[in-house]
Amino acid sequence: MASEGQNDRLGKPDGSGADGLIAPGLVRLDHHPAPAKLQPFVTTLFTLRCDERRISDVLPAAVGYLAIMQCGTGAVHFVGGRCDQAHPEILLTPSNAAAALELEGPWHMVAAALSPLGWAALTGLDAGEHADRAYDASEVLGPEAARLGEHLRTLHRAAPENGARLVAELAGFIAPRLRPLNPRHTAVIGKVADWLSASFNPDLAELQRATGYSARQLQRLVERYFGCGPKQLARKYRALRVAALLQSDETSEARAAELTNLFYDQSHLIREMRHFLGRTPSRLAKGENSLLSEAIGLRNYREFRPNVARIPGD
Repeated sequence: MASEGQNDRLGKPDGSGADGLIAPGLVRLDHHPAPAKLQPFVTTLFTLRCDERRISDVLPAAVGYLAIMQCGTGAVHFVGGRCDQAHPEILLTPSNAAAALELEGPWHMVAAALSPLGWAALTGLDAGEHADRAYDASEVLGPEAARLGEHLRTLHRAAPENGARLVAELAGFIAPRLRPLNPRHTAVIGKVADWLSASFNPDLAELQRATGYSARQLQRLVERYFGCGPKQLARKYRALRVAALLQSDETSEARAAELTNLFYDQSHLIREMRHFLGRTPSRLAKGENSLLSEAIGLRNYREFRPNVARIPGD
């Protein structure tokens, strides 16, 4: 979460709200469905645009991303004090806590959100060992990533509104670089997603029975593909899905009360939301957030496939 010191380095962001984060409506994010062959690996392709001069926002805990910056420079501040450059071609690894984003804009980007299967197949990196980082994509995927970045920036300069062309080029880069995984591990990834989708507070014993692995083996495999162990993963997706519902107009007061009762008490709810989303529950009212609303909106759990953790009973 951005501290006062972080905001001071760039000055007060243009278009910022009372908390210094980018104001609603100033970030435009357009989703594009992944081609059918990519859908097990890419949950969505999207373009993002924010034309402010200084931008400060918070990225919620999430899956991994491969992103190409058309313009904009800055840094990503992760939990624990780590700060990584927002590289022109950037791999955002699967994250277990909210991260503060600070950029000098305008900020235009095309990106692919990678499922756990997609992250492993594209990068070969252990998600647990590399969680909460931002890497130069060329260091992981080779110099072709930098050439892709230059190509997409050329296309963007020529036709900045042609987002469909940009995401098609990005999809074409990803597809031939996907490597096969151990079929048993692929099955485990699917069972973990089903386990998360069954409940906001899923029983770990049920996952062990479904996979047939010991607790130690399961811990290692879930960390490798999801970035953290099963208990932490369940906490993460409980917070993300509850937040999606709390900021939706569809959620009644009675349903909101049920959701808050999933936590020990109000202070527990606040701590979890701050950790995984960088927001308190009071900030989750629909329309108060920009990038966050797009990142955790209900459509992410209904329209995009594969989904790591669908909303139980939805």
